[in-house]
Parts: sequence; C-alpha cells; structure tokens
Amino acid sequence: MKDPNRVYWNEQFKILQDTWPKPDDFENCINMFLILHGMVHSLQVSALGFSFEDELWGNMNEAAFRRFFKGEQSIAWKLWHSARIEDITMNILIANNSQVLINEGWTEKLGVNFYDTGNAMDENEIVQLSNSLDINALQEYRNSVGLKTIEIVKGLNPEDLKKKVEPSRLQKLLDEGAVVNEAKGLLDYWGKKTYSGLLLMPASRHIFVHLNESFRLLSKRAN
Repeated sequence: MKDPNRVYWNEQFKILQDTWPKPDDFENCINMFLILHGMVHSLQVSALGFSFEDELWGNMNEAAFRRFFKGEQSIAWKLWHSARIEDITMNILIANNSQVLINEGWTEKLGVNFYDTGNAMDENEIVQLSNSLDINALQEYRNSVGLKTIEIVKGLNPEDLKKKVEPSRLQKLLDEGAVVNEAKGLLDYWGKKTYSGLLLMPASRHIFVHLNESFRLLSKRAN
C-alpha cells in the first residue's frame, strides 16, 4: 500500500513544477512550496501536522544513523549533505547572504571538519563524518537552515522566480569552501537554474530524495 503522505508530496510537487515556470498565482505557489518544504523538515520548522524527517528520527537509533553502506553513504551523511546544500543554495545563491553554518557558528557545534557539500568525499571521509557528527547539533542545524529558507522564500517577489544566479555568488561557494574543486560541476548545474528551479530541487526535492534513501537504509539495516 502506498504511503498517502508520499503520494501527496509527489502530486503537489508535480503541480508546483508545472506551475512555476509561468507563475500565474505567485502566492499559491509560495504556499505550496512552504508545505512541501515543511514536510521534509522537523515540525519545529513548520508545524504542519506531518514531517518525514520526524518520522525518520523517531524510528532510528544512533547505530543506524552512523552506519556506513558502501556505495550508499550513511543516513548521517545524507541528512548533513541535504542541510549543507540547502544552506548554501538558499543563503548564498538566492539571498546573497552568509551561510547559516558560518553565521550561527555551527562549524564547531557539529563536531566535524568538513564544510563543503560532501559530493566529492571518499569512503574514509564519509565514515569519519558519520562517526563524528553530533546528532543533536545536526538536528538543530537542519532546523536553523529550514527556518532561514522560509524567511528567504517569504521575502521573494514574483519577478525573482525567473532570475538566474549571479556568477559572483557561484564563485563565493568556491571561495568559502562550500563547494570543492572536485565537485565544481555543481556550479554549472546551479548556474543554469532560475530561482524557482533552485527552490524546486535543492530546497525541496533534493531533501525528499535523501530522506527516502534514508528510510530505505533504515529498513536495510533491519534485515
């Protein structure tokens, strides 16, 4: 039996995806985004009544959180990676502001020495991050990133949705070490997107995908 929450999420995302290239109803589009975004974050971020993230945390112990699967990373990495991507794309590429990671001092709280997106990490680095991440700090960091995204999105205007990222902001990701040279393909990918495209993928669909992968790893661990 299909999960009705996942069915709903996918259906609404498809509607939003089809609507945003030519937003006839900007406010409804923003509200729909906030619902989808809220469902992939904790209820502490958006009290919608259901959260995929809270469902995951509620069924996961520390061993499952940290366990590394060859070729599939770990749940720890997936949650951290999703938060890093959302942080830098929303705060630097769209808002032209500073990262939540740096602005709120999360680099020390998280307990790791990795500050990029993690796309170019080798297995040893993934294991190191997975074993070192402070679980409570990661949850709080993800909440802070999610809340900041809501603030940014609520400040957008209809004309912003068609804007593309300024090259200087892409360069800033490299300058701050948010993207490493080995993962520079991300800059080409993001540089071709409009703001609405960035909201659809890094800030919503990307998180949803990694949460679903995390649920699968959780089930895999139990078998």
